[in-house]
Amino acid sequence: MERQELDKILNRGLHEKPDEIALVSRRAHWTWRELNDMADRLARNYLAMGLKPGDRFASLMPNRWELVVHYLACMRAGLVATPLNYRYMAPEIDHALGLSGAVALLADAEREEDLAATDLVSGLPLGVVYFEGQDKSKPSIENMLTSDAADIELPKVEVSQPIAIFFTSGSTGKPKGVTHTLETLGWMCGNFIETFELGRSDVMLPGSSISHIGGFGWTLAALVNGTQLIVARTFDADEMLPILRNFKPTILCMIPAALFELVEDRHGEHDDFASLRLCISGGDKVSSVLEQEFMAKAGILVNELYGMTEIGCSHYNPDKTIEHLGSVGLVSNGFEASIRNDDGKEVGLNVPGRLWVKSNCTTIGYWGNEEATRESRDEEGWFDTGDIMKVDENGYYWFSGRKKQIIVHNGSNICPQEVEEALQAHEAVEHAGVVGVHDLIHGENVIAYITYQEGQKAETRDIINFSKTLVGYKAPEEIVVLDDMPFNATGKVDRVTLKRLAEEAHRVDAVQIA
Repeated sequence: MERQELDKILNRGLHEKPDEIALVSRRAHWTWRELNDMADRLARNYLAMGLKPGDRFASLMPNRWELVVHYLACMRAGLVATPLNYRYMAPEIDHALGLSGAVALLADAEREEDLAATDLVSGLPLGVVYFEGQDKSKPSIENMLTSDAADIELPKVEVSQPIAIFFTSGSTGKPKGVTHTLETLGWMCGNFIETFELGRSDVMLPGSSISHIGGFGWTLAALVNGTQLIVARTFDADEMLPILRNFKPTILCMIPAALFELVEDRHGEHDDFASLRLCISGGDKVSSVLEQEFMAKAGILVNELYGMTEIGCSHYNPDKTIEHLGSVGLVSNGFEASIRNDDGKEVGLNVPGRLWVKSNCTTIGYWGNEEATRESRDEEGWFDTGDIMKVDENGYYWFSGRKKQIIVHNGSNICPQEVEEALQAHEAVEHAGVVGVHDLIHGENVIAYITYQEGQKAETRDIINFSKTLVGYKAPEEIVVLDDMPFNATGKVDRVTLKRLAEEAHRVDAVQIA
C-alpha cells in the first residue's frame, strides 16, 4: 500500500488532464485546472480573514461541491477541517464546537435559526461564513470563491500535523473528536485506491455525506488519484437516479439504509445501474434482502466492507459469489487484525472476540481526550475497535455486533444485527431495530422495532414465528410497530433511542449506552 501525498492532492489530474472534468454535480462541473485555482483562491482568502495554520474551521454543510473546495482549501492553508453532521441540532453543534475549539464555522444559511439557538456560535472568534445566504453583508463562501485571491503566501503543511477532526456517531456515548493528519489520511487514500482498484478512468460516486470519514475518504482518494468525482446533493432516488443515468459512475458507495431505499424505488431500472462495476456498502449490516434486491436490479452483488472513523477501511469482501455473503471480508492491505478475548488473548477460528487492528491509517488520537486515546490502544499500537468479530478457515471475518450492544439472554450472546436481518427477510418488514431490555429472570429480553413496507402489514406474532425459523432462540419476545424508524446522525438505526423507548415501555430507568 502506498501513501498518497495529499499536500499535492490535485497534481495527478493537473499533469495528466488539466482541462478534463474533475468534479461534477447536477448544477456545476469543474476541470482539474479550475478546481485547483478555486482551492488556491479560497485558501488564501481564508488566511486573509484571520485564520492561521492549526486553527479548527468547523463546517455545517450538506453535500455540495463548495464543501469539497472548502476541504481542499483547508488542507492548503494548514487549517484543521472540522466537519459537523448536517443533522446536528443546537446541543450537538455546541458540543462539537466546544470540544474542537473551532474559531470559525462554514454553514448553510438555512440553518441560521438553529445556529441562533446555540450557546457558542455567536462567540466564535472569526464568526460564520455562510453558504447561500440572503444577507450580502455577511461573509459568504461564494464571494470568497470568486473574488481575487489575497496576496498571502500559503504555508508548508507538515504531514504529521492535525488536518481534520471527525466526530463519532455517539452510539456508545457522547461523540469524540477523531483526529487525522495528512499522513494518516494519505495512507487511508492509498488503502482505498489499492483495495478497490480505483483507476483513472473510473467515475466515483460517494452516495453518502462527505462530512463523514467514508464520503470524505472516497472524495480525497478520487481527487488524489486523478479520478473523476461526482458530488450528490442528497441520496434519495430523485437525486441519485438522474446522476446514475446522466453521469454513469463506475463505483457507487452507500450505507445500507440509503442503498435499500434507492433499489426499492419503483422508478429505478436495470439500465440506471448498468455503468457500475462496483457497489460498496458499509457502516451497518448489509442484509441478505438488500443483496437480493440489488442483484435483481443491478445485476451485481453489493460488496461489503468494515471500517471506522478512527481507522478507515480495515476489511473488504471482494467475493463475487454467494459463498461468503454477509461477511465483511478479508483484512485489507496495510492492516493487521487480531481477535481477542476479554483477557487480551487471541481466540481460535470461528470464536467470537473483540477485533483489534493495526495500520498506518489509525487516528493519532481523540481531540482533547488523552484518556480515551490511551484506552483505545495497547502498548504495541494495536487499536481496539470495540466490535465483536469471528474469522473462518478462509480468513473471512464475520461481524457479530458492538461489544456494548450485545444482548445477553439466558447467558447467550445475541447480536442485534443478526436478528434485524432475520426480521427484514419478512416480506412485510422494511426496517428493523433490535435492543435488549433488562429482565430479572433472563438477564435481557430481545425487543424489536419495525416499520412496514408501503402497503403491507402482518401480525407481529407471525413475524416473530417467521424470525424463529431463521435465528431460533434469538428471535424477539416482542415486536413494536413504528410509523418511522429512528436513524442516528450517520444513517444507522438509532439503537440508543430504541433502547430508551424499550426501557420506558418496560418501566425500567433509562440508562445511556456507555
